[in-house]
Amino acid sequence: MPDFAKYFDTKKFMWDGVEHADRAAAEAAAEQYKANGFEVRLVEEEGKSYVYTRRVATETTVSG
Repeated sequence: MPDFAKYFDTKKFMWDGVEHADRAAAEAAAEQYKANGFEVRLVEEEGKSYVYTRRVATETTVSG
């Protein structure tokens, strides 16, 4: 099982929870995340590909 979080260039990325069988499948998933405003990193370990994502919150809501 991959790490749930990894740091790239001091930024924290979270694993999307999917073990992709090949790099092409991971790249397809990464493109969808990018289209939704995420930063994406691909990692290959032990023959499987993993997608790690991060997105900075652009708005915060405080409720009382």
